[in-house]
Amino acid sequence: MSSAAVAPDSGPWFSDRGLWTDFEEIIFNAGRVARAPADIDGVIRLSGVEPGARVLDLCCGPGRHSVELAKRGYKVTGVDLDPRYLEQARRTAEEHEVELELVHSDAREFVRPGEFDVAINLYSSFGYFETLADDRQVLGNIHTSLKPSGALVIETMGKETVARQVTPRSWYNTGNGNEVVLVENNIVGAYERVELKWTIIRDDGSRSEAVLNIRIYSAVEMASLLRDAGFNDISVYGDLLGRPYGDRATQLVPVARTV
Repeated sequence: MSSAAVAPDSGPWFSDRGLWTDFEEIIFNAGRVARAPADIDGVIRLSGVEPGARVLDLCCGPGRHSVELAKRGYKVTGVDLDPRYLEQARRTAEEHEVELELVHSDAREFVRPGEFDVAINLYSSFGYFETLADDRQVLGNIHTSLKPSGALVIETMGKETVARQVTPRSWYNTGNGNEVVLVENNIVGAYERVELKWTIIRDDGSRSEAVLNIRIYSAVEMASLLRDAGFNDISVYGDLLGRPYGDRATQLVPVARTV
């Protein structure tokens, strides 16, 4: 039996290309790809953005949301750190005969003053970095990149939803023969981060492992962070449908606007 551990020798966990390659079918499974139109319905409803507007998709991955927005007439810039995902986004855009601007950049570095009407950061792509200062930098860059009255929509895990939903260990079948995934969750510190260890066990007995470490915020903490970055008119929802951030919330979805 062979084993491949997807853990970078140096640098932060999210910079390891092997993670995003080996676990792509888990991260972007068919169900999540199929949900892209409904996700964008929610973004449009919560932000009020009109077709033709300029949209920043920060941490766009293989472009499922970017392409859906472009199909609806939005001018989209997708930014991601993984060049392989950006190439996939380019190919998907070509298949659907839409145009995307795709940029290889770190979210802490990408900024274009006053260019976008809306920015989105979906699917728990916030909180990857090591320090709070990094997260503030990302939000500050987004605020600078938005036009006056621009909107930001984030979809991520909240402390409240993690406390209610996360179990220490779970198994599920990937749908690829007898291949299974073990998911192990560990709360780090005083609910500062959640560590997720994924292990794929394949039919031939081989396996791959990855560890993700994501900073999590309560609704109050996230609103405070957004205000510190210059945002105002901040609302917090429990999902992209706009339901309340209450005891049935599945995600933390803040919507914030510039002056």
